[in-house]
Amino acid sequence: MGRVMSQLPRPTSKSRDTNLWASPGPWRRLEGSFAHVFLVLCTLTTVLTTVSILVILSVQTVQFFRVSGVSPFQFLFGSDVESPHFGILPLIWGTAMVAVGSSLIAVPVGLLSAIYLSEYAPRRVRSVLKPSLELLAGIPTIVYGFLALQLVTPGLRLLLNPIGLDVEQFNALSACIVVGVMIIPMVSSLSEDVLSAVPQGLREAAYGLGATKFEVSTRIVLPAALSGVFASFILAVSRAVGETMAVVLAAGRVPSLSLNPLVSIETMTAYIVAVVGGEEAPGSPTSLSLFAVAMVLFIVTLSMNIVSRVVLARYREAYV
Repeated sequence: MGRVMSQLPRPTSKSRDTNLWASPGPWRRLEGSFAHVFLVLCTLTTVLTTVSILVILSVQTVQFFRVSGVSPFQFLFGSDVESPHFGILPLIWGTAMVAVGSSLIAVPVGLLSAIYLSEYAPRRVRSVLKPSLELLAGIPTIVYGFLALQLVTPGLRLLLNPIGLDVEQFNALSACIVVGVMIIPMVSSLSEDVLSAVPQGLREAAYGLGATKFEVSTRIVLPAALSGVFASFILAVSRAVGETMAVVLAAGRVPSLSLNPLVSIETMTAYIVAVVGGEEAPGSPTSLSLFAVAMVLFIVTLSMNIVSRVVLARYREAYV
């Protein structure tokens, strides 16, 4: 035993230096404390930013109701947007129309694209298609607005005018199409990541029972990743609700409660842009109304994000 111990290499100064990791000195403890404080400050910055936005919107919204004399019920359910009524029901209707219409385009296209990329596409094809699809998310939204004016609306007129349907220059259908195309990458990318995370063993077990690739994709993989897919739908819809420039250029600024998607509408974000670009004096009811509208928009998007997190936590499948 002693002969074996004598043959072992003796610790050198270099090996002794590695023991510093086991017993950190004052400098390493100070470095760790600094890193901890820095990370905490970064986290608090995001939280304080959200709290600051909420406080500012709340204070200005209360000030709006005091100055204008409009009740919250009249504000939410009134049909006259102009002062002194400030009813935003047409704005809510226009926002909902764009969100629902764009979702009818983005959700099926994005989900089918995600299924193809995760289950059918070869590795080389996927390495090209997925980055190409995600490039759509990098295009500025104002470009989508010009695309609606120069391409989508003329195309709709070419198709619908001959059958007696009048398409206005600014219309809700064009806005739904361009916003739907714009949020496809969000649905597709997030859904594809969730579908790819499903364990390969589930697929192999289904193939072993004689299932086809389509049955595996739709009856095994998709139900297993349904919570994440649904969360991607909610996030995409919340993005559509908060879209501004593409909707302003495509849908116009005419408050309307019409069910006709071929006429001009106005969304909450378009109203905020109009008030900011106007000549209203600071502190006037009209200038304060944008904070109230922004508060409603904030509550809507926050509620949708909370719903997505609840669904993800409630129906999430954990595989060991």
